[in-house]
Amino acid sequence: MPLQFRAGSAYLMRMEQFAVTDRAAARIAEIVAETQPAAATALRVAVLAGGCSGFQYRFELDPQTQPDDLIIERGPARVVVDSVSMDLLAGSELDYTDELMGSHFAVRNPNAKSACGCGTSFSID
Repeated sequence: MPLQFRAGSAYLMRMEQFAVTDRAAARIAEIVAETQPAAATALRVAVLAGGCSGFQYRFELDPQTQPDDLIIERGPARVVVDSVSMDLLAGSELDYTDELMGSHFAVRNPNAKSACGCGTSFSID
């Protein structure tokens, strides 16, 4: 199934908004399948003020979407991003890494000018 974007009920054709890799989509689908009710749950990606660099990423399962959310569907996986966070995530890619030091979701953000060592906070200067 191709990657689809939608805000509210209108589909967006701009794939440069926020990308989700196959690895991230597969892991999201696994996590959601383990939750109840799985069908209504998505991974919410948000940017909050704080962290050691000024902004930090937050990942959480969310059973609800808001009217201004960007909804990304990739196969059975759904990712939602609020419009305020999308301003800081435009052009970014969500990936899932499974390395010796641990497994985690990671955002490759071209807007970030610097990031902390843990990869969960960044600055835009």
